[in-house]
Amino acid sequence: MSWTVVSASVIGTSHIARSQECQDDCWAFEISLADGRSALVVFVADGAGSASNGGEGARLAIQSAVKLACDELATPGFVLNEELAGRCVETVRETIQAEAWAQQKVPRDFACTFLGVVAIPDATLVMQIGDGGIVMDVGDGLELAVIPMNGEYANMTNFVTDENALSLVTTRLINKAAGKIAAFTDGVQRLALNMTENTPHEPFFKPFFDVLSKSSEDQTEQLGEALASYLGSEPVNARTDDDKTLALAVRLESV
Repeated sequence: MSWTVVSASVIGTSHIARSQECQDDCWAFEISLADGRSALVVFVADGAGSASNGGEGARLAIQSAVKLACDELATPGFVLNEELAGRCVETVRETIQAEAWAQQKVPRDFACTFLGVVAIPDATLVMQIGDGGIVMDVGDGLELAVIPMNGEYANMTNFVTDENALSLVTTRLINKAAGKIAAFTDGVQRLALNMTENTPHEPFFKPFFDVLSKSSEDQTEQLGEALASYLGSEPVNARTDDDKTLALAVRLESV
């Protein structure tokens, strides 16, 4: 095991009040490359509150992106590059479009944000459409990988189902190994970021990364439950009433 990974998605109080389900989804796991090296794959999505099937769109986005990424990383001779981000977005869009047509709806009914990280021992790729954030440390301290994306108007954002999504997706390839990674939906954004400066709020992340760096593999389930409990706690709900997703990973060699 090269990474300690934990993630959780928790319904927001506003969604509970409206008898809605959680519209966030995520996937964060360590997998093996064809050459035996370790890779970390993280995807996070947040269904649009204005979309009738936003939560379903988020789940479809995660499922299709995970399948594509895992298939590609298992291919002999795999090289991590920004083209993978484009293929992920294309696959997500095609999957959502097919489901929309099957239900006699339009892709906008399944609108969701989409964020991803693929980290291998010598490089890290991030991709993002919409709000939420990816924070990482590639050797120079915590940094916000991509500035969260706002839409045309205040309190709006962009979605992977937008017609121009392929031109909207922001990608970044860093030819360094990441030691710490966090990805989250906008429900966590106010807690995790200094919004005026677009920088990580380090006191938010430090306790999480400290615990992960000292944890063993058999504690992962317990850590996931603790994370979910925290995200659903009264102090957090007092700051945000939205669904909340947070995925965290620490490379053990970096500790």
